[in-house]
Amino acid sequence: MKPGQAAATPETQSPDSRSQSLLQRAYVAVVGGDFAETDDPTRTRLLDAAFDQFCRMGIQRSSMEEVARRAGLSRITIYRKFDTKDALVEQVLLREFRRYFLRFLADIREADTAAERVELGFVSSLRSILGNPLIGGLIETEPTLLAGSIGADDGRMLAAVRQFVAAQLRKEQIAGNIAAELDTELTAEVMVRVSNSFLTVPSQLIDVHDDEQLAAVARQYLVPMLEPRPT
Repeated sequence: MKPGQAAATPETQSPDSRSQSLLQRAYVAVVGGDFAETDDPTRTRLLDAAFDQFCRMGIQRSSMEEVARRAGLSRITIYRKFDTKDALVEQVLLREFRRYFLRFLADIREADTAAERVELGFVSSLRSILGNPLIGGLIETEPTLLAGSIGADDGRMLAAVRQFVAAQLRKEQIAGNIAAELDTELTAEVMVRVSNSFLTVPSQLIDVHDDEQLAAVARQYLVPMLEPRPT
């Protein structure tokens, strides 16, 4: 959040903002530079407590009162900050998705070439999701709840990540690192769908928790996508 800027609430967000998936909102925040943690210590304390509670017990089995107790705060205090449990869950997930995009950008900065950035980005994206105790846990135990929370049921989740990846590919084009004629949107779409398949469908061949195996997949199948094919 920029200095002097009030935090957006469900009442102050624009209709377009409210209709976006959480991933889309996280992407917009990161691209717009509006990703700083809240400067409200009580709100941060509650978000941290909720994250811990949800990781331990799951979202459906956790109550607002349990989150308040874990934070060492009163029931009245948590309802002053978050009107409903859904609002609290939304803000916890939104914070994790913002961190996901920021982690991705930090990881690819370590690479020297576009090919290396694709490889590192693929590994980072899977590691950040599966290694997150909340998001990774929801994928395994409460996938329907996660899908409903982030708008994954109508393709908006994939669209948000595709938009993010396509933007990175366009930067590579502008820098002259990949061919100008590469269809960045289509390439990003395929890359994201490959990544999503590893997240949602267990593989009997690839250990998704093994960075070396994931990097090998990226080198063999994703990096070649940077070369445009004749139509």
